[in-house]
Amino acid sequence: MTIDRDDLLNSILASLGRIKHIELEDIPNIDLYMDQVTTFMDRKLKSTSRYPEDSKILTKTMINNYAKNDLLPPPVKKKYSKEHMILLIFIYYYKGILSINDIQTLLRPITERYFQTGGELNLGAIYEEVFSLESDEVSSLQEDIVKKFKTSQKTFQEAPEEDREVLQMFSFICMLSYDVYVKRLLIEKMVDSFATATAGEEKTGKTDGKDKNAKNAGK
Repeated sequence: MTIDRDDLLNSILASLGRIKHIELEDIPNIDLYMDQVTTFMDRKLKSTSRYPEDSKILTKTMINNYAKNDLLPPPVKKKYSKEHMILLIFIYYYKGILSINDIQTLLRPITERYFQTGGELNLGAIYEEVFSLESDEVSSLQEDIVKKFKTSQKTFQEAPEEDREVLQMFSFICMLSYDVYVKRLLIEKMVDSFATATAGEEKTGKTDGKDKNAKNAGK
């Protein structure tokens, strides 16, 4: 087995550079029917799939399940708004690393506060703010991948030449996998903290409301 290492690394870095999120202005401002939603998501996110020719980005069953699990507010007259589309994009990125319960924990307070709100801070504003970090993050990832790749090439120097390339590739994959594993653990812990924090805010809000009602009742 012969691996062109420079070609492999350049290919990985180039693929990272091609990863682009859906721009907010590209999301339709009109409400869409289910078929239009799945077609739009397929067209925009197909390139991120491992097997783009064989897989569907979103299906009707998936979307219906998201609504049943309170990840997505129900459509209005069978139509999905721009806010629905934003939530579906978030769900698409989350579902590869988080459980349905964790995604629900993350999205529920955001949905409750900012779904179809008329204020300056809405789902569209949140979406733009979050994805504005993308370019810097890609640069950092590219640097980290180059570092890991170079480190992996220093492993198994004593192995037979015919085995060395495969073992070094295995080392590279293991380093990347461990990075994902650690980050997933971190994300899960932060989701738990997020759940505690938002639950505390809800409780405080309810308590404040009761206190105000009690005061008003006493007037």
